[in-house]
Amino acid sequence: MNALAAANSSIDGWVVGYTLTIIVVLVVVALVVPILLLAHSIGKEAKMINDALAEAVHNTAALKELNTTIDHAGVIVAGLHRGRTRLGG
Repeated sequence: MNALAAANSSIDGWVVGYTLTIIVVLVVVALVVPILLLAHSIGKEAKMINDALAEAVHNTAALKELNTTIDHAGVIVAGLHRGRTRLGG
């Protein structure tokens, strides 16, 4: 009878161990899955942001020549001013 009781308590220990292990694994999965879903969502948003920034770089590339345009406009305005002065205006 003593061996039977020892065998039952050993089996009960294994059942408790497996049950606790399954519970811990389920809790870990329940915590990790939302994190992975959020990371996936952030990755998609990051790609969209990167694409928009690349388009903005392309659309604003001509602005680096703005100082040249301002310089030329200054030369033109100065020439017009000289012409007006010579004409007595």
